[in-house]
Amino acid sequence: MGIWRQIAEYLYIKKRDPNEPRTQWMKYMHGMNRLSILIFLIAIIIMIIRLVILPMFR
Repeated sequence: MGIWRQIAEYLYIKKRDPNEPRTQWMKYMHGMNRLSILIFLIAIIIMIIRLVILPMFR
């Protein structure tokens, strides 16, 4: 499975493969990965706002 497909599945952009086995530990791992990706994207947005957009208004 490609990395971009996996990220799309984490962010609910693409449906997951129904034939893939789902164990309890896989659910935990995917949940933590989903949180990590969302926090990373929020941090990137905040950095862009602070470094690019705010200096334009000063």
